[in-house]
Formats: sequence, C-alpha cells, structure tokens
Amino acid sequence: MNHQPSQDQGLTRRQALAGAAAVGGTPLIIGAAAAPASASAATGNGGHAPATELRRMLREISAQNIKRTVLKLVSFGTRNTLSAQDDPTRGIGAARDWLFEEFTKAAAPSGGRMTVELQSFIQPAQPPRYPQPIPVTNVVATLHGSQAESAGRTYVVSGHYDSMPTGVADFATDAPGANDDASGVAAVLEMARVMATRKFDATIVFMAVAGEEQGLWGSTYFAEQAKQQNRNIAGMFTNDIIGSSVGQNGIRDPYTVRIFAEGLAETPAAAEADWRRFGGGETESLARQLARYVKEVAENDSTRMKVKMIYRRDRFGRGGDHIPFLEQGYAAARFTEINEDWRHQHQNVRVENGVQIGDLPEFCDFDYIARVARVNAISLASLALAPAAPSGARMDTSGFDTDTTLTWVANTEPDLAGYEVMMRATTEPEWTKTIEVGNVTTVSLKNIFKDNYFFGVRAVDKAGNRSPVSFPGR
Repeated sequence: MNHQPSQDQGLTRRQALAGAAAVGGTPLIIGAAAAPASASAATGNGGHAPATELRRMLREISAQNIKRTVLKLVSFGTRNTLSAQDDPTRGIGAARDWLFEEFTKAAAPSGGRMTVELQSFIQPAQPPRYPQPIPVTNVVATLHGSQAESAGRTYVVSGHYDSMPTGVADFATDAPGANDDASGVAAVLEMARVMATRKFDATIVFMAVAGEEQGLWGSTYFAEQAKQQNRNIAGMFTNDIIGSSVGQNGIRDPYTVRIFAEGLAETPAAAEADWRRFGGGETESLARQLARYVKEVAENDSTRMKVKMIYRRDRFGRGGDHIPFLEQGYAAARFTEINEDWRHQHQNVRVENGVQIGDLPEFCDFDYIARVARVNAISLASLALAPAAPSGARMDTSGFDTDTTLTWVANTEPDLAGYEVMMRATTEPEWTKTIEVGNVTTVSLKNIFKDNYFFGVRAVDKAGNRSPVSFPGR
C-alpha cells in the first residue's frame, strides 16, 4: 500500500499421523476430538534447527491451500473498501463473509481455544476524498494462550483483504489484488489453520484487516483499541506483498524475504533519547530486536528461507499495517517480497505495449508464499512458546572500572530456567556471543569494557525456548 524429521516419542499415534501429511498436498486437519499436539520445543536457540513438532507444523503449511485462498479472493472482482457491503458475490462484503467462514473452519479443531470475531467500526468521512462515513470490518481469529502467566502476552499477524485499482477511491473497477494483498491474507489464514491444532503459552491473533489502501484504517482501529485496553501486544507482523519471487528488475529470488524494522520511535521520551544519544543503541529498537529474533529462528532448512533485515520503517513512499502498532509503542515489522514489480500493484488490469498490467494471480508464486508463511509461523510459535523478554534491563554506567554490570526484573513464568546475556561489537548488526548466567537478575561481566560492546538479556525456559533480547536502559 501507499505508501527429514524424526518422531517425538511423546506424541500419540494419532498426532503423529496428523503431522505426516504429504508436503505440497492438502494437509490432514486434526479433527475436533483429537488432542492438540504439544508445540513445546527448543526454539530461538541461536540458529539451531526447529524441534520435531515445529518441523511437523511447518510441513503442514500448504501452497495449494494458499493458492485456493488467493483465487477465491480474486474472484470477488474488487475488494475495495468502498465497494458493496451486501453483495454475496462481489465486493468487500462478500470477501469479509467468506473469510469469516474460513477462519471459523480453521478454528473448529482447536477445542474452543481459537475464537473468531468481526471487529466492525465506522470510519468517519474525509471530504472530498471520502464524503460519506464508511463501514470497515476486520476479521480477527484469536488463539488463546494456555499458560496463565503468559496468556495476556499477545502476538499479532495480519494481511489486508482490501484491494484497489489505479484509483484508490474507484470502487467499481476490477481490482484483483492477488499479491497486494491476497497473498498476505492467504498466508495468515493458512497459519491459523495449522496452528489452531496446537497449544502455545502466549496468545496469537491472526487478522485480516480492511481499509489499508485508504489509509491503514483497520489496523489503526485495532492498534488504538488495544492501547486503550492496555493490551500487551509483545510483537506484530504484517504480511503485505509477499506473493512473487520475480521482480520488475527480472531477478528471481524465491528464497529471500525482507523484514522492515524501524529504529528509534518518532517521538522517544526525553530520557530514552538522551540515553540513546549517549550510549548508542540507535539500532536497538523493539522492532529491530523482533527482526533479529525472526532471522535467528526462521533461517533453517525447514523454511529454506533467508530473512533480509531492512533498517527502515517501510519502503520509500509506502506504508503498511505495522505502522499503527509502531505508533502505539508496540514492536512491529513488515514482511515483503525481496524484489517488487510495480506493474502488478495498484493498477487497472490492461495490456500496455504488449505487457500485461494488473495484480493478477498468474504473477504469484504460491510455493514462495508458503515459505514466507513458514517464516511467520516459526517466528510466532517460537515467540508464543518462549518466556517474555525480561523487563527493566539496566546497565550500570557509573564508575570507571573494567567490568560491565547488568540488572533486570525477574520473569514470572513457572517454567523459567534462567537467562542469557547477549553481546556484540557496536558495529555488528546481530548478536554474536551468548553467555549463560543462570536464574539470576544481576550479573557482572569481569574485565569486559562496557564501552566496547552492545549488551542484551533474554529469558530461557526449561524446554530451551528463548525470548527476544531486551536492550538495557540506564
């Protein structure tokens, strides 16, 4: 928008069979009576391969299911937010109703742990561009966390189901929106289907929003409501334009996805701004810690993907549904294909000088979308299984000595094992050294000069699941 695996001995035979669906085929969906497979496994572990159950989960993500969703969304002709709300076959309302049904089907095997709702509101008129108030509806599926101490911690993943032709207010012209953004919605729906059969400590929200093309309306409403309700949104991903592995530059790269992560917030508090200026850390925002986490857990032989971190909020002149979350102070990042083709975004469908223009499904790579979905899924699963990132991390900058002292507030999870201190040179983009420090809340690193490195701390549970890194304040 503008802007290979072995089988866990502890799994039941039925769970093992449910996870054995053939790669590339239609996965076997566990029935409502089946016990959900335990997703608990060592993840976020410095680049180690995902554990067996998470590998199984990733294999269940189906490119064929994703293709079916994209084609169905395209079949509604246009999904412009200003289009018909009550036509059963064409327009935004038909797409909304179909998505609600599909998310409800995805939730059925969860045993009530996943709930689905329509979050509707009236977007005020914005004359002269939008002279009338406009109904906008987000489709929201919530997979509730199973650990009492973690259930309030929430991770959100979204795509936007609205589309547009060349003119954003043109609600009559066909706007297939296959890549922008049926691809993202299809990935989110497929993740919901696969992850609904599993339990996670924290809560995961799978969301298809509307009004993105008009000005991020749906995501803005959700983020503002979350802030007003004091919800703990610990991380948010939006998937927008993840459908093609071939760019307008002719380069084909089916194994790389970009994650956009901004640096400092627009208006950091004075104390934070002063600390960042004095101590460095301009690259240590919550969004960038989230992006580093994704790169750490998602680059493996189960996803077969490379995650390219982009140290920007978004592409030049563009924006996405992660931005309203950033504006509310939440950690949020955007997934987008590595090489875009502007001829297949925000364009009336036509042939021009012998070239097909328009956002059509024939330009989508459904295997690529499935791989991006796996990057999202392993990241969300790892986050929702892990403890929360430690709060209150501080570095002692007083005195002139050769040691570095860090403190933080103890986590409350009952399965917490301890903490790790992370280190890297100030010129390195990713953490390079891990120091196990045990179940403590203060540590002094002997003969390590605090001026020469960046430091962080993360929590580890007894299963080996690791939180994102917390960068210390002062």
